[in-house]
Amino acid sequence: MALILSKAADILSVREKLGITRKEFSDALDLSKEQEKFLKEWECEQREIPECIYKKIMSFPTEPPYRNKSLESCRFKQIDLFAGIGGIRQAFQKQGGYNVYSSEWDKFAQTTYRINYGDVPDGDITQVDENSIPDHDILLGGFPCQPFSQAGLHKGFDDARGTLFFDVARIIKAKRPKAFMLENVKQLKGHDKGNTLKVILSVLDELGYYVPEPQVLNAYHFGKPQNRERIIIVGFNKDFLPKKFDEFKYPEGHVDDTVCVGDILEKHVTDRYTISDKLYQGHLARRKKNEDKGNGFGFCLFNKDSKYTSTISARYYKDGSEALIEQQGKNPRMLTPRECARLQGFADDFIIPVSNARAYKQFGNSVCIPVIEAVAKAMLEYLGKYNVL
Repeated sequence: MALILSKAADILSVREKLGITRKEFSDALDLSKEQEKFLKEWECEQREIPECIYKKIMSFPTEPPYRNKSLESCRFKQIDLFAGIGGIRQAFQKQGGYNVYSSEWDKFAQTTYRINYGDVPDGDITQVDENSIPDHDILLGGFPCQPFSQAGLHKGFDDARGTLFFDVARIIKAKRPKAFMLENVKQLKGHDKGNTLKVILSVLDELGYYVPEPQVLNAYHFGKPQNRERIIIVGFNKDFLPKKFDEFKYPEGHVDDTVCVGDILEKHVTDRYTISDKLYQGHLARRKKNEDKGNGFGFCLFNKDSKYTSTISARYYKDGSEALIEQQGKNPRMLTPRECARLQGFADDFIIPVSNARAYKQFGNSVCIPVIEAVAKAMLEYLGKYNVL
């Protein structure tokens, strides 16, 4: 009995240190449905915990793996807006960045962020005074795509009011960072017949920044087996550039024929990720209906030899239709949260402390880290050319 008491206290202390629910902890441990029910009994000293699961729980990381390094060892200071789970932060941190501020309104993303980086992001950025944000060299943000008011066109900076881009702009205006990098969906280019991007670039130019033409970059060209295109906007403070400066060139990436979906697949995946007969039949029926209408397929199926998956979206948790994995002799399965993390370039030491549904949303909303890291390298090389950093 004393041993049960001791182990119960041990496993409870791990979960409490992480600050997550039993459901989140169960999914993080990849427990079966039956084991998930037992977790409460294990914690409440009502059932003896199997040694293999006890060891699994006790080896679960509780220290943030991606804390800032010492300020003295870093090259520049950065802030992380619309931070999500820190994909952009991580890419720039790898290039010598020291993160001095972050903002993310979603409380579940805040949990993942806190556990991996040791920082709790500020909440709603619209409520944050721009002058209270610490000084920084590079501003980072994956802001949402929103239309601007047609009535407010041609008002420059004021035209952005009422959008989340305005919060980026007011911070840039107040803090005058040496550079910024913004990320958005590919569709931003044509959003509102191109007006949205036009206003964004106009505002950034008005603020005194050199903004080269934004580029759409694909994760598949940067070593990850995912067809994921995102638009990148970078800018450099003209106050720090000479009167005549060279054109900034985005990283181009390349297709590596050795990259395939098998690179990110886990060796052992439980049946909990295999989709049900009902769901699979629904997918097949939708595919048939769409084929008859000439609208394409209702779901996408891949295997280990596929060159890449479709884009993983925040809705992946609903039915996995954009990227299902073939299985011999049974229904296809969804990607696991860890496989989604790998598709986005998150290393296996990145802690996934939320439920599977939340994890799918978080990785679907995140960035492909190698893409952003390549942009970071190009930006730092450009800034270095003019001794800005």
